[in-house]
Amino acid sequence: MEKVTEKVMDTAAEFRPHRVVVLAMDGLLPFELGIFGRPKDALRRRLYEVMTCSVRPPGPVRTDADFSIMVEHGPELLATADTVVVPASYELGPVFEEGVLTAELAAALAHIRPGTRLASICTGVFVLAAAGYLDGRPATTHWAETDQLQRLFPKIDVDPDVLFIDDGDILTSAGVAAGLDLCLHMVRRDHGAAVANEVARRTVVPPHRDGGQAQYIERPVPEPQLATTTAARAWALGRLHEPIQLRDMAAQESMSVRTFTRRFREEAGVSPGQWLTQQRVERARHLLESSDLSVDQVAQQAGFGTAQSMRQHLQAALGVTPTAYRRTFRTGVRT
Repeated sequence: MEKVTEKVMDTAAEFRPHRVVVLAMDGLLPFELGIFGRPKDALRRRLYEVMTCSVRPPGPVRTDADFSIMVEHGPELLATADTVVVPASYELGPVFEEGVLTAELAAALAHIRPGTRLASICTGVFVLAAAGYLDGRPATTHWAETDQLQRLFPKIDVDPDVLFIDDGDILTSAGVAAGLDLCLHMVRRDHGAAVANEVARRTVVPPHRDGGQAQYIERPVPEPQLATTTAARAWALGRLHEPIQLRDMAAQESMSVRTFTRRFREEAGVSPGQWLTQQRVERARHLLESSDLSVDQVAQQAGFGTAQSMRQHLQAALGVTPTAYRRTFRTGVRT
């Protein structure tokens, strides 16, 4: 008992929350970052320390609303960050218009240590792009600004359809609300689905949104008498462990396969096959974290059929094997 107590005390002494530093610029949209204030460990300690800095000395920073926020730290705080978040701003000036950093912004970014994780929300990606962080890498932003991003920075692989992109040490998100998806994803990546799902419940947002931002791009409103694909998705979710054919999903909505596929992509932003894979990956993640099922059993329950198939899909989606994922995010697994 004494050794156990000492181990708990040592763990407590070593604990340090992950520091997230938010770079606040004029025109700031202060919307998503409360996500990082909610995750806690089993001892109710906050897993993240969220701090804000300005590109200038401490002082007020204008938001996109009729108020300012008082920022107590200057850009030197960036040197202490584990993760730097560049939120959206509607006042980026030459960064957005010409793809060039201002002198004070360039000086601020110079404080960031090599290896620091970087994340942008909506138009914040223009700051990372202008600093050269995204050359040769995939990135996204609000669908209305993707053409501008690609025009200014042709070396970037701009994807206009996704809600966010995780490229390892650099993450980018689409429009402002997609920043919630990105922040939850980072929590999930850092601490597992159970912690992220709890944060989502407390924030009253979905833990994972289907599809990409293609579903939000302006397009003619469909005729009101046309059916949606909601029932087919609910039907599929109830039997992910079974083989599901496209024609069976279409039959739930009394549509032809061709019509169903078109309507599904319009509503979900991805094809039915891609959506099914996403849902099965999420089911597999949940089972790997929350159950003692073997990898083979998880593969069957998630609908992948074989462990090899699940391994390939998790490797493609998450960059890790099922065993490595469970080792990282599951505590108390019997071996």
